[in-house]
Amino acid sequence: MAIDAKPNERTRRVMVGNVPLGGGAPVVVQSMLNAPADDVSANLAQIRALAEAGCEVVRMAIPRRACLDAFQAVCEESPLPVVADIHFDAGIAVEAARRGAAKLRINPGNIGGLAKTDAVLDAAGEAGIPIRIGVNAGSLDDAVAAREDLSQPEKLALSAVDYARYCESRGFRDLVVSAKAHDVMTTVRTYRLLSEKLPDVALHIGVTEAGTTFQGAIKSACGLGILLEEGIGDTLRISLTDDPVQEIRACWTLLAALDLRRRAPELISCPTCGRCQVDLIGMARQVEDRIAGLDKPLKVAVMGCVVNGPGEAADADIGVACGKGSGVVFLQGKVVRKVKEEAIVDALMEEIGKL
Repeated sequence: MAIDAKPNERTRRVMVGNVPLGGGAPVVVQSMLNAPADDVSANLAQIRALAEAGCEVVRMAIPRRACLDAFQAVCEESPLPVVADIHFDAGIAVEAARRGAAKLRINPGNIGGLAKTDAVLDAAGEAGIPIRIGVNAGSLDDAVAAREDLSQPEKLALSAVDYARYCESRGFRDLVVSAKAHDVMTTVRTYRLLSEKLPDVALHIGVTEAGTTFQGAIKSACGLGILLEEGIGDTLRISLTDDPVQEIRACWTLLAALDLRRRAPELISCPTCGRCQVDLIGMARQVEDRIAGLDKPLKVAVMGCVVNGPGEAADADIGVACGKGSGVVFLQGKVVRKVKEEAIVDALMEEIGKL
């Protein structure tokens, strides 16, 4: 391994189903289901929508033992690896490992102690699946939470590190670690500590309870953008109080903005000003909606006038620049056609279809 390798190139790789995570693999995009845990059809429908949006790993809560049959049925039909998310009941984790989970997520603060952890480690080892140690600020172990000599990032990191080292002491090394808070800089500082203290363990990064789409996307982009630029993070979830598909769109948008991974088109659009003579805001929203489902890593520009037209957006693969009641479509800065305002979006999409 090169001396100047980034932190996420030095972590130990694990497999979540057929998805490689860590060890320099591309940062994995994931989300969590929010359909009722006992509704097989609803969860599978949500998984298919997430897969279409670009999700690579999906997590499903198992709040009660009565939901295990539904979990197994989902695992058997899911096109994506399914992670079992378990709190409070180690027995559910053991059974989920036997019923098709591609990974287990447990919380050291509420799983019931090390004796119960041992049973989970044994079950995951027998199934050949990894475990994510998921620490949250709101559910720290009481002894750690009570320590006044530690900052919150230090408490989160200590909890995760001690638990990871215990797992490794028992010979279980297929680990992923997360330690999340809703505060952005607490999250950043925690993951920096984890990357330093557990350099060989893959990290799942995220800002927990980040909020609704607007606030949550901004908070997550700030925190996760810092970490990813530093090479910290092997997989991410952008947690939003919204349809999980929006989480996937946000993840890919962030990864593309950092030039880490591209899947869908990137929209470049000017903020408009007094020179604009078309409804550019409405037009940009139409284009954003229509390109959202395309599996083409294009840069698409929607510009309001000649000032912000092909010149400033010359690096775009394709775009439009608008004048009074009309616009031009351009490819890599060169105009290819002129159309009336009402036909601009359709013309742009037609040209995109040719690429």
